[in-house]
Amino acid sequence: MYMDEMTIIRRVVANYAQTGQGNDGQVQVTCLPEGKTSIVETIDTDGRSVMLDEYLVDGQSIWAGFSNRSGTVFLSPGRKR
Repeated sequence: MYMDEMTIIRRVVANYAQTGQGNDGQVQVTCLPEGKTSIVETIDTDGRSVMLDEYLVDGQSIWAGFSNRSGTVFLSPGRKR
């Protein structure tokens, strides 16, 4: 993963942890159901898997991944334990 992608993901995850809102002024953000760790992103007729990594912010588990293809960050709150 490129450093720019990590910077984007960390910014979006931090905002989500603080506000509960999945939005960002620079990239598209898609919120997924709780506990999702991957998604198949379909553009035209092609599907591509986007794997999400777990980020722990202020005791919260948030899964996030970035698609270079669409410039989208995918977010999923971790399952409550």
